[in-house]
Amino acid sequence: MGFAEDFLPRDEIPTPLQEPLAQAWQRLQESLEQADNLASINKQELPSESWQALSNSRRRALARVVSISTFALDTLARYPNWLAELDAVGELDEAPAADTLRQWLDETLEGAADEEAMHKVVRQFRRARMLGIVWRDLNRKQGMEMWDTAAAVSRLAEVCLDAALGWLEAFLAPRWGYPQVRNDGSSQRLVILGMGKLGAGELNLSSDIDLIFAFPEKGETQGGRKSLDHQEYFTKLGQRLITALDAVTADGFAFRVDMRLRPLGDGGPLVGSFAMLSSYYQDQGREWERYAMLKARPVAGDRDAGAELLAGLRPFVYRKYLDFGAIESLRELKGMINREVRRRGMQSNIKLGPGGIREVEFVVQAFQLIRGGRDTELQVTSLKTALKRLPALGLLPQEVVDELLPDYAFLRDLEHAIQALEDRQTQTLPVEEHDRERVALALDHDGWPSLMAQLDEVRERVRGHFDAVIADPEDDIDDTGASGEGLSLAQWRLVWRGELDQEEAQALLAQAGFEDPAKSLKRLHGLYHSRQVQSMQRIGFERLDALMPLLLDALSESQIPDLALARVLPLIEAVLRRTAYLALLRENPQALEHLMHLCGPSPWIAEQLARYPLLLDELLTPETLYTPADKTRLADELRQSLNRIPEDDEEAQLEALRVFKHAQVLHVAASDIAGTRHLMKVSDYLTYIAEVILDAVLAMAWKNVTRKYGTPEGLAAVGEPAFLIVGYGKLGGIELGYRSDLDLVFLHDSDGKGSTDGPRSIDTPVFFTRLGQRIIHLLTAVTPAGSLYEVDMRLRPSGNAGLLVTSLDGFIDYQRQHAWTWEHQALVRARVVAGDPALAERFSALRGDILAQARDEKTLRDEVVKMRHKMREHLAGKQDGDTFDLKHDPGGMVDIEFLCQYAVLSLAHETPALLNYSDNSRILETLAEAGHLSDDEAKRLREAYLAYRSRVHRAALTGEPAKGSKRDFEEHRQAVITLWQRFLEPDAA
Repeated sequence: MGFAEDFLPRDEIPTPLQEPLAQAWQRLQESLEQADNLASINKQELPSESWQALSNSRRRALARVVSISTFALDTLARYPNWLAELDAVGELDEAPAADTLRQWLDETLEGAADEEAMHKVVRQFRRARMLGIVWRDLNRKQGMEMWDTAAAVSRLAEVCLDAALGWLEAFLAPRWGYPQVRNDGSSQRLVILGMGKLGAGELNLSSDIDLIFAFPEKGETQGGRKSLDHQEYFTKLGQRLITALDAVTADGFAFRVDMRLRPLGDGGPLVGSFAMLSSYYQDQGREWERYAMLKARPVAGDRDAGAELLAGLRPFVYRKYLDFGAIESLRELKGMINREVRRRGMQSNIKLGPGGIREVEFVVQAFQLIRGGRDTELQVTSLKTALKRLPALGLLPQEVVDELLPDYAFLRDLEHAIQALEDRQTQTLPVEEHDRERVALALDHDGWPSLMAQLDEVRERVRGHFDAVIADPEDDIDDTGASGEGLSLAQWRLVWRGELDQEEAQALLAQAGFEDPAKSLKRLHGLYHSRQVQSMQRIGFERLDALMPLLLDALSESQIPDLALARVLPLIEAVLRRTAYLALLRENPQALEHLMHLCGPSPWIAEQLARYPLLLDELLTPETLYTPADKTRLADELRQSLNRIPEDDEEAQLEALRVFKHAQVLHVAASDIAGTRHLMKVSDYLTYIAEVILDAVLAMAWKNVTRKYGTPEGLAAVGEPAFLIVGYGKLGGIELGYRSDLDLVFLHDSDGKGSTDGPRSIDTPVFFTRLGQRIIHLLTAVTPAGSLYEVDMRLRPSGNAGLLVTSLDGFIDYQRQHAWTWEHQALVRARVVAGDPALAERFSALRGDILAQARDEKTLRDEVVKMRHKMREHLAGKQDGDTFDLKHDPGGMVDIEFLCQYAVLSLAHETPALLNYSDNSRILETLAEAGHLSDDEAKRLREAYLAYRSRVHRAALTGEPAKGSKRDFEEHRQAVITLWQRFLEPDAA
């Protein structure tokens, strides 16, 4: 068969292919002639005839494959009939499914009588499949990508592992039997975890497969001639499995196996029980092993048991908090790689060299290690999947991912082209001109210079993104400090460590803007020499020691560095045993800036951060830190957070609720301090947070109680709580503050008859009482993240002596027949904050009916005034000096609230619009619109109310009492007192 005449016209061969194809074709011709001779003797179809039957497109594809890949050329020269076989089953165009591969291999293995025969089958099967993979990779159909090739290789490795393991188990069973069943009665097999690129499902063309072997429980084998301890049995089985894939025979090898990622590496046992592995990773697991376990995935053997094992190891891999200490470990690991690259002159290694494959992997895995415990979407083994999820989580800009994905694919394509040459595991660029041109051809470049130009561009981009994520933060700070004008980090380090004499250290602090340098220096030295710091473990102290110069540099930028230092140091002390937070601050200098900006003016924020250090995470995203979410976004964020947690893990859900609440309140406080939110908006946002949490808590409580007791009769078809949570006071009035508790009343829509339909049936009234108790428990229970809210239920019918949960009909009857005037005053500020919408409409209508009742004017006024005087006696401040209690003194906030409540109760029957609102500001606006107040009077009351509330809010943030100077508020006080006397105490005017 001639080159041009009989197979492929020369003018159909691209010029770069002609010379390598000519060399390849001579060898193929010789192989085909030998195969034809053998086939002729055996009276079989001649292989050359099947080659001649190939279409022109197949011939061109063949020319490309054998010109580029020596592995493919060697394989076809050795097995020329495989080309027709692969073509017949469509394997040259599409990758076979895993089930198909497994069926093919199992059928072939049935004829293997011993391990030598099994080895031959597995190797030839792998080689044939790899020929198809290389063919498809070099002749990609439209839409095919590197990821498809990587997935096909991974799938092949898994099938070979599983089939070889199954064959070995059956082959060895007569001798040793099978493992003893587990304690739960289920069978027990070897668990094979794929690590690295196999675990990710992204193997390259000639990759080692990194494995860890495990077995569930100890015991002894049964049913064989000799019983073995499980440890011994699984070790022997694992050794034979490795040989089945890794040993080099006349047929080559199947897959090189690397077991060094197991506990203690080559010095550790080949196989470990689940208990042993769990104990090892909990007690001895190192940072690089967390990095390795990111990719762990059950790939063969008992996959369900493998998933069980990995679920137990997940807390080791993914921390609950943001673990910026992982960046230090990755930085150190990359430093070791860089040193090795330089020592061995490996700059041309596209995996380990600068801007190479490993740097893209480090970028993605840094985010997985740091945030995977919180953002569970990142708990995936695939680099591609994880990288694509980073923008939605706000961790990388979309444009960065849009560069990294194709750049990584290019690097992996180049890696595949290099490995396709000889089926050899290498990531080093070839040096031979002939090989270089073949690699360039594989990637459709005109020549080597063109390919190298693209590689240089890709490496530069990758290195830039790698540095942005992994680089040491001190590299970004000028030696003269963050501002470029202050002290250097080296000077701050000397101050922190006490390595300067006292006068010199104080002079440097004074130079940096500290007003009382002696006191601040004493604070720093007190921390440095404290028992807590001196007893820290090495890694913890190193993190603290690296952070403190950066912290002091950030403090020097504060307007009040002395005060900011005093407020921040308790936070540092609080996290000395949770050093991941020290790493977080050290790795994110901008977080330090926000910390100074918030803690300087607000000891309350400093106190919250010290109590709940996990809130430090919020400092990393300034775009949300100073922009509280509206109710829709809050509900969506909370729903997403809870959806990441198993529905039956109520403890974790509670923790997530508390973290959510503290974080969202911090956002509101940050925007408040920054002056980006009006007072009314601050209360709106705080109220939204409470409402969203109450919605979630009601849903959780309903699921918990119905799971235990079933649903009350008549409500089973509803599927949702026929239940209301009514907010009173500041919650009802949409005026929540930072320290506000929740005044709540629980109502249900039931006649109180019947019982629940669950296995533990209880009477309907008991069911709703249990539901109310559960809600209160969820709101007030203390977890490591604190509690959600303090709850006050005293405004329910009959107060503490009444039922915890009341039917709506019973509530209305009480309000009509038995309620005191002060309880109707409270009802003015009542509104539904969670529960069934239809039931909420009924409540609102009935509330309106009660408040709109015509009342005797004098009686109403006397009772309101009497209640107000009673409150003043118990709560108002002393009426001396210049101090003014903003809430309770005459002319204060409560007077305005009573005025509004009195107005609604006395005027709603003729002005129904007053029933529309529960907040004082809009009640005052409605009074003006209806002519009951002049515009000026309503404006003066609103201004006074807002001024008082603003000072109270500020006092909560600064830790000051809710008081003011009578002189400062004289105009507001007089306006309120004048209207109070006009409407409620005309005889005193």
